[in-house]
Formats: sequence, structure tokens, C-alpha cells
Amino acid sequence: MASGRIRYDTVIDKIVRLRGKDVIPDFAVAELYGVQTKEVNQPVRNNPDKFPEGYVFEVDKEELAHLRSKFLATNLNKSRVMPKAFTEKGLYMLATILKGDKATQTTITIIEAYAKLRELSRTIGEMAKNPDEFKQKSLMQRSGEIVDDLFGDDFQTDETETEIELNFAVLKLKHTIKRKKQ
Repeated sequence: MASGRIRYDTVIDKIVRLRGKDVIPDFAVAELYGVQTKEVNQPVRNNPDKFPEGYVFEVDKEELAHLRSKFLATNLNKSRVMPKAFTEKGLYMLATILKGDKATQTTITIIEAYAKLRELSRTIGEMAKNPDEFKQKSLMQRSGEIVDDLFGDDFQTDETETEIELNFAVLKLKHTIKRKKQ
């Protein structure tokens, strides 16, 4: 990864699931881009045609409680305005508006992190469907490579363990990765 660019795991730590979508709250987007939250929300206000339904939404009180449990953002308690949540599409549209080297590098990392998460999800889904042991091993290796890409050199493992459970026609896949003690 290029120097000066944020790490994939920094982006992934900001992603939260709301309304069935993977989103990043406005204050976390601002943190990633190194700007104030108002600088992230201003383009949404000024360009409503670029942010149709499904791109960004205002969180409700229940979702705000969930955000408070996930993030240590002191601003969440002080703000009178409900935070906004950017979907992947909203983040891409925001990227067309925000300018500068840091914005470009941050956008590249966000796009790549979302793409790698989708690839990891597809690989794990394929593993669950494929009974061929050789193919499963290959898919497991690929998923390990993706995890390594996402979490980098800091994520060293001692061993992995996979458990597949069949529970009344519902397949449950559990993959445990044990970190090396440093």
C-alpha cells in the first residue's frame, strides 16, 4: 500500500451495518478524510441530486445508540444533529466532490476495502456451497490471502480452524484465526 494512504483495517473498523447495509457514519468518514464532519455533510446539502435515496440517510435514535456502542466519538454526545450514514454508493459520490491528495488516497483505500470485503464474502459463500475438499482448501487459502491483504503485516497467525455445522438445512461456517502473541 502506498505510503500516506490509510490502512484497509482502518476503513473496515469504521463500517457498521444499519438498515441492512454496510455504511460509514459521517463523523467516521470525516475522520478518514482528515476533515470536520460538516465538510463531509456540506456536499450532501449542496448537491441533493447527487445523493438520491440509498446513498446517504440520517440515522434514527435507535441507530444512534448502536453507533455510540461501536464508536468512541465524543462528538456523538454533544451534537444536536443526527449523524448521517453513507452507503458504499454515497461514499463513491462523495469522492467525486472531495478534492486533494489525501481525499484521493482515502477514496482509493475505501473502494479497495469494500471490494475486498465483497470478495471475501463471495469466497466464504463459495466454500460453504462446495463439497469438494480440494476446492474448499483452495478457497480457504484465498480467504486467508484476502484477510492478510485487509489486515496487513500486523495480522500474523499461529493456526486456523474451520468448523462446518449443518443445522436443520441451514449451513453455518465458522473460521477461527488465532493470532500469534508478539
